[in-house]
Amino acid sequence: MRLRTLPLSLAGVVCGIMMAYSDGAVTSGWCVLFLLLTTVCLQVLSNMSNELGDFLSGTDSENRLGPQYGLTEGGLTEPELRRLIRCFIVMCCIFGLAMLWAAFGTLWMVQPLALLLLGAAAIWAAMHYTLGKHPYGYHGWGDLFVFIFFGLVSVMGGYYVVMRTFSSWHVLLPGAAIGFFSVGVLNVNNIRDMITDAATRVTVPLKMGERNAKIYHTILIVLGWSCMLSYTFSCCQIATLWSWLYLLVLPLHIYHVCGVWKLSGRALDSMLPLLVVSTFLMSLLFGIGLMLS
Repeated sequence: MRLRTLPLSLAGVVCGIMMAYSDGAVTSGWCVLFLLLTTVCLQVLSNMSNELGDFLSGTDSENRLGPQYGLTEGGLTEPELRRLIRCFIVMCCIFGLAMLWAAFGTLWMVQPLALLLLGAAAIWAAMHYTLGKHPYGYHGWGDLFVFIFFGLVSVMGGYYVVMRTFSSWHVLLPGAAIGFFSVGVLNVNNIRDMITDAATRVTVPLKMGERNAKIYHTILIVLGWSCMLSYTFSCCQIATLWSWLYLLVLPLHIYHVCGVWKLSGRALDSMLPLLVVSTFLMSLLFGIGLMLS
């Protein structure tokens, strides 16, 4: 299930939920619960599909620099993993429908129907990063899809489900910030795996080289912080000290960027959970700061 990735997938929806509550949203606890469960199931579906796709393509082997997974270790067979993937597709659908029913009280309105289509797109994106005839993750499109679904869709979707409207399009800024940090996680993963990925796929680091990929990574982190700071400067009606609570995470991101520049290969693996956890903490502190302000 790659549980260490779950805080990253939750960062966006938690940010959206807390922004909605800070804007005066009133919704049931069931709606929030089903939203979080849908998010977790989508992330696990993505992880399992990614493992199966990498296994079938030969990307995951005994030479892999990152952690070994179920198929390569022999803990699961391919048919067993396929059954698990089907189970999580069903769970995504069940929790997603329950979320929409709890939020809107019906599925036969424009808003829930539009969100159903978005949910179907999210399931497709979760599965086709490395699966299918033309997996987009093998052709250098992973960064764009991660930015859209882990960032914009996650934050704005979480906000809209709880708020049931957009009070301001400024929610795009935190969505873009989480998106940039999420792309950063993928980028570090791809820098680490450049040697083993070269035979089976095309990634951004393979296109630009390790040094340029690290420059790109630094730009991603700077852009993420720029979006967060821009939101606080321009959108917080009452800019108290609480509004800047998320700045407590800045040292972690500085340490992370320094580590990415110093390390290479397998050693970069330690930088992945650091960015995942710090991004989740930033989202949480940002939301708490908004609510306390």
